[in-house]
Amino acid sequence: MIDNSTATRIFETANIVEVVQDFVNLKKRGVNYLGLCPFHNEKTPSFTVSPAKNIFKCFGCGKGGNSVHFIREHENVDYWDALRYLAKKYHIEIVEREITREEIEEKNKKESLQIITSFAQKYFTANLTETSEGKTIGLKYLIERGFNENVIEKFQLGYSLDKKDDFAKTAVSKGYKIDLLEKSGLVIRKENWQADRFRDRVIFPIHSLSGTILGFGGRILRSDKKSAKYINSPETELYSKSKVLYGIFQAKKSMIQENKCYLVEGYTDVISLHQAGIENVVASSGTSLTNDQIRLIKRFTPNITILYDGDEAGIKASLRGINMILEQGLNTKVLLFPEGEDPDSFVQNKSSSVIEKYIAENEKDFILFKTNLLLKGNENDPLKVAGLIDNIVQSIAVIPARITRSVYIKECSTLLDVKEELLYAEVNKHIRRQANSKIAPIRESDVVRRKTTSPSQLQSQIEDGYETIEKKIITLLFKYGNNTFSINSNSENDEKISISVAQFIIDEITKDDLIFKNTLYNFVFNEIKLNYSKNQQINEKYFINHQDAKINSLVAEILSTQHSLSDFWQKRSGLYIATEEMNLNVEIPETILTYKIKKVNEMINDVQKQGIEAQNKNKVEEIIVIQQKIVQLITLRKELANDIKERIVLK
Repeated sequence: MIDNSTATRIFETANIVEVVQDFVNLKKRGVNYLGLCPFHNEKTPSFTVSPAKNIFKCFGCGKGGNSVHFIREHENVDYWDALRYLAKKYHIEIVEREITREEIEEKNKKESLQIITSFAQKYFTANLTETSEGKTIGLKYLIERGFNENVIEKFQLGYSLDKKDDFAKTAVSKGYKIDLLEKSGLVIRKENWQADRFRDRVIFPIHSLSGTILGFGGRILRSDKKSAKYINSPETELYSKSKVLYGIFQAKKSMIQENKCYLVEGYTDVISLHQAGIENVVASSGTSLTNDQIRLIKRFTPNITILYDGDEAGIKASLRGINMILEQGLNTKVLLFPEGEDPDSFVQNKSSSVIEKYIAENEKDFILFKTNLLLKGNENDPLKVAGLIDNIVQSIAVIPARITRSVYIKECSTLLDVKEELLYAEVNKHIRRQANSKIAPIRESDVVRRKTTSPSQLQSQIEDGYETIEKKIITLLFKYGNNTFSINSNSENDEKISISVAQFIIDEITKDDLIFKNTLYNFVFNEIKLNYSKNQQINEKYFINHQDAKINSLVAEILSTQHSLSDFWQKRSGLYIATEEMNLNVEIPETILTYKIKKVNEMINDVQKQGIEAQNKNKVEEIIVIQQKIVQLITLRKELANDIKERIVLK
């Protein structure tokens, strides 16, 4: 367990911009930073980071909070593990005891898998550098491939011994359960038989964005037709190959700096380029590129160059998947290495400047590359050219930017000797087809549901809702709680007194024993009341850094402002905009009065229901008492309404 003083130090040290930039490409916009949200798929950035408030907020999906909350959401870890992550990032020492066997068992499955994969990585690395078999077979192979000690260490490469179940036995002896080892994909079990999945292979650990070991790839070194050359960890709760890119952890910083990503096919391609000084490179690990992987790249850069070896047949087979890259709005280029060369072999004994120069001179825009590739050898075949045109049109149609589509149509018109008007017509046809396919059909059940909801029922649902007004009260407390405004003192000379917004709202809510319907808002209000009584002010940091993720997320949402009118614009335009802050003396009492009227209405409804029950049971005395209550409540409601009218007039 991390003590409070250490947690406080982590909160005070962690810079929200630095934390988020490890995972999202941020660009400065005024006082804040803007980027593509990592929590949902979006094409227009709505993810805002405020360094002043040390919080983030996405106006698309609604997620928000502090640095700890960001790590919790992004890495899917608990509060304490998020603190540990930040402590490691900022070199803050945390003294923790060794995890016992019993505690390992108590950990949830995902946490246990993380512990196991981390242990496995250390085991494989030790095999490579400390055992005679690892040195003479695994390490020798890597050195012969041209990999130096630094890059081997950087990618935490390892070796699995040529023994049936050495890893399984070692892990069990350290206290790891055999069933969890099986679930991690590191061990294969069948009845009374077990074996290491990666035995007799060089190991390539697969990292998450934050550096957590998710799974492994293994390359066999002996010639065996029965065994696959490469194998990967199976799908687990920790590892989903469609959502991971090999090398993303090592590449993300360079991708932002260079504003470009190189995409290759295999592990060794990534490592070789890194060693050559080209670090903004990732691999799909032999799998077809997925939308999740593309979005992962897009978070760091909109520019991607796909590096192919000289196999044209292989390129043609992968063209379909590249349409997904275009659909995500990435600027896509392709580089074809000389025949017989792949990225790994090409970069050997070449400097980074030579490699970068070659790429810059030979990379081609994907659409034009695809057109030339498919046209090659088919120029005189009308049917094949017609099929080619349709293929190219499909790729152009998925590009979201209209101007970009127009440029490609013009270029392809010249290459294919086809009129621009015809290409425009075909592209628009495909766009309409795509749009129609995304429109969800209206279900009969939806129509029935709409018909069965009467206007009176709808009004009742609206009247019963407290969400908006209660959230507004909490918002006013956080935004303006420490501000002061003037109210009547109720003295004979109608003297004005100054009071803080927080004190006024707390007094008004407390004196009438009002309880928020929303349990989160009610809890936050009580926390504010307690915090204010101690400090006579609302401490934003206390709530931003609150252990409860729901609270710091709510505070982040409240304190984040998506749009604001700058002083420059007001001066230039001559416009004067009265802000909410300028009208606190009206806004605050009016909100509280409105809330109280809602509460009174609810009380009237409850009392009326009691009256109906009393009438049914013919309880005359009870009916009289109930009628008196109703009259009193209606009178109170009128008084509150009149107070609001007076304030509206003053306003």
